[in-house]
Amino acid sequence: MTAKDFRIESDTLGEVKIPATALWGPQTERSRNNFPTGNYMPLPLIKALLQLKKAAAQANLAEGNFDQVKSELITKAIDQLLALSDNELRQDFPLKVYQTGSGTQTNMNVNEVVANKAAQINNQIEILPNDDVNRGQSSNDIFPTAMNITASEAVAAVKKAAEHLIAELKVKQNKYWRTVKIGRTHLQDATPLTFGQEVSGWVSMLEHDLQYLEQLEGTLFELAMGGTAVGTGLNAAPHFADDIAEKMSQVYGMQFTAKTNKFAGLAAHSGLNVVHGAFKTLAADLMKIANDVRFLASGPRAGYDELNIPANEPGSSIMPGKVNPTQAEAITMAAVRVMGNDVVVDLASSQGNFEMNVYKPVLIDAFLESADLLAGTMTGFADKMIHGLTVNATRMEELVDNSLMTVTALSPHIGYHDSAKIAQSADQAGTTLKEAAIKSGKVTADQFDEWVDPLKMTNID
Repeated sequence: MTAKDFRIESDTLGEVKIPATALWGPQTERSRNNFPTGNYMPLPLIKALLQLKKAAAQANLAEGNFDQVKSELITKAIDQLLALSDNELRQDFPLKVYQTGSGTQTNMNVNEVVANKAAQINNQIEILPNDDVNRGQSSNDIFPTAMNITASEAVAAVKKAAEHLIAELKVKQNKYWRTVKIGRTHLQDATPLTFGQEVSGWVSMLEHDLQYLEQLEGTLFELAMGGTAVGTGLNAAPHFADDIAEKMSQVYGMQFTAKTNKFAGLAAHSGLNVVHGAFKTLAADLMKIANDVRFLASGPRAGYDELNIPANEPGSSIMPGKVNPTQAEAITMAAVRVMGNDVVVDLASSQGNFEMNVYKPVLIDAFLESADLLAGTMTGFADKMIHGLTVNATRMEELVDNSLMTVTALSPHIGYHDSAKIAQSADQAGTTLKEAAIKSGKVTADQFDEWVDPLKMTNID
């Protein structure tokens, strides 16, 4: 590279050589070189910071704390940045998650890019990253504010995906409400139920998970904005934070508030922690549901073979015709990741030393990854697994007929002890339960048919 490929800028530490076409400035360049490892800072967080900078410029103007021309220029520069595609936007925001724990370098990345974009629009008006774009703000309050806003968006996506999965499951619940199958407890035969009843349990689990998210997500609407460096609000105009919260509510369609304890907002991320705990609970339930589906679909000749799953792609590179439960595998792997991320979020949330938590970037990165994995894999599971799922009614009937646990229906008539003897006799002799019951002399054929009715045993409506 030649000298033409770079420009020289200065910050408080001295001169920095920056790529000539880059919109960022010296602090971004220092971070880019000092912290090259890990994922890029999530773009939804960058977009939230841009929206906050725009709202801040307008709020400062409204509070008589800013020049109108500068406010309008910053707003125009941010609007142009927000209009870019994700690929285009990423070019201006090259910093990684594993940087300063306050997110200061990403905040300055945004400040520098906005200032330089403003200069491209009108180089007759000087927009400074710290004094203008960052006016009334600190990384310590704007970064956690962006974290909560971005997390709120992510929760909305998870909820939408969960609702979609519930809807697909309800279709199967209704369709197979009276389709009898054998129940299983401890991985052993149990009394019958219907497949619709079994699915209704899955639906209820997910509906409860949705309720948990809805009950908890309000804590994310509390914004740290206005706390500035340590929570005291130094250098922020009196109504500055409230103005920003109102604007963010309009942009994102959520009821954000700045009427919060700023010291907690900077030092703790309890809201993110508790909401991610609901993610973990959802992941656990998804793990159970997906495992049930793939085991019930195991086979087709040497497994349970009660369910038929869609053939979305060839299942093996060596075994022709093999169909694997790949959507179940994807969602259970995602669940494992979410459970691991919960440890990250939990530990990161605990590190609120004195006036500020310094694990902010890794915390929001883990939170957003969990949300993205849950939303994506739930949608795939709903569309590419549950939607095309059918039951093998013949196999279900066969397993019910051969089950020994339907003997439970005899207990009220002949007692537990004699019923157990009949089941054990049938198992040892390899006969049907009906044959063993008649042979015992305790039950007639007509009585057996009347008492041992699998559909009645389900107490179906």
